[in-house]
Amino acid sequence: MTIHTTLLPEGWPRPKGYANGISAQSGRLVFVAGMVGWDAQGVFHSDDFAAQTRQALLNVLAVLREAGAGPEHMARMTWYVTNKTEYLGALRDVGQAYREVMGAHYPAMAAVEVAGLMEDRAKVEIEVTAVVP
Repeated sequence: MTIHTTLLPEGWPRPKGYANGISAQSGRLVFVAGMVGWDAQGVFHSDDFAAQTRQALLNVLAVLREAGAGPEHMARMTWYVTNKTEYLGALRDVGQAYREVMGAHYPAMAAVEVAGLMEDRAKVEIEVTAVVP
């Protein structure tokens, strides 16, 4: 059952790794709060950007599963990063982590560089909106 459609204006190239827009067709909205790169006990195991990203994505996935959802239900993601240069330098590893955790499901995404996050050790925080049938 398709719950959303990817929006691609005529003449625009298809983006890699995200959607320009998503149109939800029906379903229940699930909002996942900002997830950082610590485990379920609130412990960071790495200061590596890609490793924190992987853990944050695993945390997002755990919350989605609690709602009976998976990556295929994501409609929107926002990434807050503390260092744009570090994020861009880790894109290859971040992309690999994303594909391993989320597969080939690319919602509408935004990435924003911020001065800091509430958890001092956090390098990335990811929030998600999903539409579940």
